[in-house]
Amino acid sequence: MKIVHVIASLDPARGGVPAVAMRLAAAQGGLGQAVHIVAHDEVDAGPRIQQALEDVPGLKRVRLHYLPLPAGLDRLFARATRRPLAEIVAGADAVHIHGVWEPILRQAAIVSRTSGIPYCVAPAGMLDTWSLAQKRWKKRLALALGYRRMLDGAAFIHVLNRDEADIMMPLRLKASDRIIPNGVFLDEIAPVRRAGQAPLDTLLRGRRYILFLSRLHYKKGLDVLADAFARIASQWPDVDLVVAGPEGGAGEAFRRTVEAAGLGSRVHMVGGLYGPDKIAALRGADCFCLPSRQEGFSVAITEALACGVPVVVSRQCHFPEVATEGAGIVVDLDAAAVAEALSAVLGDPLGARRMGRKGSALVEQRFTWPVIAEESLKAYATMPRSAER
Repeated sequence: MKIVHVIASLDPARGGVPAVAMRLAAAQGGLGQAVHIVAHDEVDAGPRIQQALEDVPGLKRVRLHYLPLPAGLDRLFARATRRPLAEIVAGADAVHIHGVWEPILRQAAIVSRTSGIPYCVAPAGMLDTWSLAQKRWKKRLALALGYRRMLDGAAFIHVLNRDEADIMMPLRLKASDRIIPNGVFLDEIAPVRRAGQAPLDTLLRGRRYILFLSRLHYKKGLDVLADAFARIASQWPDVDLVVAGPEGGAGEAFRRTVEAAGLGSRVHMVGGLYGPDKIAALRGADCFCLPSRQEGFSVAITEALACGVPVVVSRQCHFPEVATEGAGIVVDLDAAAVAEALSAVLGDPLGARRMGRKGSALVEQRFTWPVIAEESLKAYATMPRSAER
C-alpha cells in the first residue's frame, strides 16, 4: 500500500503534530508499507528538524519530500504546491492530511479528490470549541473558502478519542469519524545509558521536581500551573518545577508570575527537550503536570505514562484513562484543584509508584505505534476510491 502523509511542517517547535505524523508514518513503514511524508522545506528550522528525524525509530524507511514555502500572495493558497503534490500522490492508496488551517493541506485534499484518491484528515484538536474560538472570524472565513470542502470531502475524520468527535459535532461535517489514538515507540522511552549527565542532573542536583513538558502557549495552562505551584511551594520546599518546551507566546508572562511569587530560584525554564534528554527528564520527575485548556491526545502525557511517571492533567486533555486506570489524577482546570492533586502525588510515594506502573502498563497494552499503525491500515482499507468527492 502506498500512503502519503501531508503536513505543513516537520519542525518540533510547531507542536505535537509533526511528532505524531512522523511516528505514525514510521510505524506504517515498519509494517512493510510504501510510506511518504510531504512537508514544507523550512531552512531556519533545519537543525531542529534533523534532530527530530533522527529521534524517530524506523523513519529511514519513509521517503521524505520537501516543498518550498509559498511566497507573496501564494502563502494564502499555496497553488504552487499543487503540481508537485500531484506527482507525489500519484498511485497512492491513501492520503493522510495532518492539521487543518494550512494551504498545503487544502491543496493536498484538492489533488486527492481530482485524482480519485481517498484521503482522511486528522484535525489534531484544531476543530474543538476552544480552538475555533481563537481568531474565530478568520477560521469561519477559511471554512467558507475551501476548508469545509476539505473536511467534508474526506473519507473520514481521524479523531483521537470520542471526546474530540463529540466536540466537533456542531460543525455538522459530512465526513464520518474514525478513532485512532496517538502512541509511543517503546524503544524511545527505554532507560537511556549516558556517557555524561543529563541537563537536569546538573541543574537540579538531586532535588525532586514536577515536570511540565509542552509548548509554552496560553492554551497549555501555564498560568494555572504557576498559581498551583505557588499554592504548594511552602508545603514542599524540596520540590522544584521544571518547565520544558519551545516558546509559544506565554513564556515571558509565566516567568514574570513566578518571579513575582518569589519562586524564581525553584522554577527552571529549560527550553525544548528532545530525544534522550526528554526521556531522562520524564523518568526523573516525581510528577508530570499538564493543566491544558485544550488537547486532542497529548503525546507528552502518553510518554510520561510510558515512562512510569504519575500524571496530573486537566479534563480538557481528554485522557480519561488516566483516572479510570489509576495512572494519575484528572482535575478541573482550576489552580486549587491542580495544587491539591500535585500534593496528593508528592505526599504518597508508594501510591505514586503504583500510578506509574499502571500508566506504563496502559501504554504497553493500548498505545504503542505498531498497534496504532495496524488500526490506521484497517481504516484506510474502508475508504472508498472514487473520482471527485
